[in-house]
Amino acid sequence: MTRSADNPERAAAVRRAIPKVDRLLGSEEIQPLIAAHSRAEVLRELRRVLDDLRRDAHRLDASEVEIAAVARRVAEGLARRSQPYYRRVINATGVVLHTGIGRAALAPEAVSALADLAGHSQRLEIDLATGDRGGRDEGCAALLRELTGCEDATVVNNNAAATLLLLAATARGRGVVLSRGELVEIGGSFRIPEVMRESGAILIEVGTTNRTHLRDYAAAIGETTGMILKVHT
Repeated sequence: MTRSADNPERAAAVRRAIPKVDRLLGSEEIQPLIAAHSRAEVLRELRRVLDDLRRDAHRLDASEVEIAAVARRVAEGLARRSQPYYRRVINATGVVLHTGIGRAALAPEAVSALADLAGHSQRLEIDLATGDRGGRDEGCAALLRELTGCEDATVVNNNAAATLLLLAATARGRGVVLSRGELVEIGGSFRIPEVMRESGAILIEVGTTNRTHLRDYAAAIGETTGMILKVHT
């Protein structure tokens, strides 16, 4: 059979054959979808499907725009939309800690603790002894200070935020020594030089893209050096 792509007149005929919205909504094929979802949700998906059919009419047959065929497309679209965006997957990427699928899984004890807290009111930034508000980072910061010996700490949910805060807090207006081999981009356009500029730190590049020696770092350190930054990918 000759398809619409070979014949502009046939493509126009396919577009004319697309059923009207009211007719589709009243059809026996669409009514069960309205009962299962809602008229507004079905109408939204139906309009999306009809837009696709009009756009692709040049490569469709008339049978693909019949009511039953349109209803199948709507049902498939509704099924996809009904699936939760966040759901369990199997990591078969070959990357153990993949940033796109949540990195490391939480320990069972951590999951249990989260589940216990999530269903109730919880202490977040309240001093239970006085009732005064405090810093919501204080609980984590105290543990991290004890575990690592650091002066202070905070917790964020991505590397870009952590890098930006670190640089802004400790090296704004000062030099930050970094190997040229570590001027990288990670994930969603997270580029080390751009994050560094945003923080107000001054980038000092040392070494080469494939090798940087201790002497390169030593030669770059001066009175205005704020830190040496190491980037692991």
